Amino acid sequence: MVKTTSQKKRRMPRRTKRLPKGPNGGIELLLIQTVEHLGKQGDVVEVRPGYANNYLLPQGLAAVATEHHRRMVDKHRAGLEKIEKARLAGLQAQADDLAKKSLTIEANANDEGHLYGSVGPVEIVNALKTQDVSLNPDQVQLEGPLKELGLYTVKVHMGHDISTELKVWVVPSVTIDEPPEEKT
Repeated sequence: MVKTTSQKKRRMPRRTKRLPKGPNGGIELLLIQTVEHLGKQGDVVEVRPGYANNYLLPQGLAAVATEHHRRMVDKHRAGLEKIEKARLAGLQAQADDLAKKSLTIEANANDEGHLYGSVGPVEIVNALKTQDVSLNPDQVQLEGPLKELGLYTVKVHMGHDISTELKVWVVPSVTIDEPPEEKT
């Protein structure tokens, strides 16, 4: 039996729930967590649909700005502020500890003090891991790669307007020459 077009089952496109539009045509979202360069926890922000659908909502950083969500945030605002203050105090303490540290990185260099390679944020972060300090390479802000031996002051951005400076010594790597084996 051959089905005719009238007998075929038609598939209706699946409609997704529309997100509320803001006054500027974007999507209004309530931030669940603080997002750098966007807003703090509990803020209602207006973003482009792609940013909302592809990053903020799937990552759990924001929710749709409904009245219910706004009331819940207002209800828990004091607790949220307490948690945020504790987090900022922890970041500030970590920044203060980092400012007291000095870091030594060994690198291959020629006689004039020019490095054969360079020292970048990844090498600085790896050297900090040996001192039980964990950072992201994105947090280390260099004006350019370090290409000579010497002492450098490197800015480290901890987040939330908390920055510190770290002293980095770039020294030549020492290779110990073993004495030649004696033949007997």
